[in-house]
Parts: sequence; C-alpha cells; structure tokens
Amino acid sequence: MPADQETRLTLILCDDHALFREGLSLLLGQQRGWQVLAEAANGAEAVRLAGELQPDIAILDVAMPTMSGIEAAHAIREISRGTRIVALSMYSDAHYRRLMSEAGAAAYVLKNEASAELVEAIHAVLRGEIYVSPLIERSLTPDPQDHAERDLNLLSERELAVLRLMVEGVRTKEIAEALGISAKTVETYRARMMQKLGVDSLAGLIKLAFRTGLTPLN
Repeated sequence: MPADQETRLTLILCDDHALFREGLSLLLGQQRGWQVLAEAANGAEAVRLAGELQPDIAILDVAMPTMSGIEAAHAIREISRGTRIVALSMYSDAHYRRLMSEAGAAAYVLKNEASAELVEAIHAVLRGEIYVSPLIERSLTPDPQDHAERDLNLLSERELAVLRLMVEGVRTKEIAEALGISAKTVETYRARMMQKLGVDSLAGLIKLAFRTGLTPLN
C-alpha cells in the first residue's frame, strides 16, 4: 500500500509501558489515513488482537511480559499473514535484530528514537523496504555481561523458574513436580529458552545464568 495514498492504514501497538504506548498512539493517530485499532500491554494480547483485527501493521516491543515480541511476531505471521511487523526495542544488539528479522519483522526501531523514526520506518515498510534505526549502525559493541543480563529479560517468569532449578542441578522430573507441570512441558520451556537466548545446549543456558548471577554458585 503506497504511503502517500489516502487509503486507510490500520495498526495495533504493543508495549508494556502505558505512557510510552499512549505517546506513540497519539503520534500515529496524527498521520492522515492511519488508525490505531487497539493497544496491547503484552505479546499474548497482541497476538489475540492481530487475529481478531487483521491489522496492516503490528508494532511490537521486543521484551515484554507473558510473551515476548519475538514470540508474538512469529504467532502473528501465522494467523495474520498480511500484517507487517515493526519491532520496537531498547536494545541495539545484533542478536535481537536477528531474532526479530527471523520472526518476520521488516523494521527495527530503537525506543529512544521512536518518536522521530517510527513514522519513517512504517513508510519504509509500506514501500517494501527494510528499516533499521540509523543509530544502531553507530552503536558500540555491548559488554558481554550486560548483553547476557538483557537476554534474560526475554524470559517469562515461569521460564526463569525452570532455569533456576536447572542450574541448581534439579532433574527434569523433579522440576515438573515442583512446578506442577509435566516433564514434557519442562522440556518445551528449555527448548524455548535456548531459542530465545541463542544457545544450543543446556550447558549454554547454565553458563549464561551463572554469568548473570541468576542463581548463586553454591
């Protein structure tokens, strides 16, 4: 859809910070022909809204409670194939950009630049282009410790609970009993965490957890 036409453009906006979300909603609503159909505070809510409303654009924060923007993007691409994904993030790391790109995001906008760049990013997406915040290209390589800590922000509370037990050496069956879930569900959580954090083994998960101080080394 050409950006300069009067054709109505529908959007949903998902971010867990209400004031930030409201500010962006006002900004988007000022664009001629654009309409923010709904707002969401977490990824699961965004997926539900996308399925119901089939918006042209879904703007998703990368790190959110309940379901991350990465997971939400994957789900939305399955249930609303015409919806284009724009990622919002406070992280400039290539790791997050890659995960969002793999999830189908056509734009990656830094949250501290969103008021200046979001509209431009959406126009670029409507032209069939890929948009990445210019500041990302000039950003410094993050400290590995800081990077690991920010990675854990992508995990849900239940995933963190499973990870804590894993690094304490608790076996899968015992984790399942402690959390009131099945062993298969524990394995699903483990696979999901590995995908989110970009590691390919349980040892990698444990190493990352120790590096961030998630669980004390007793």
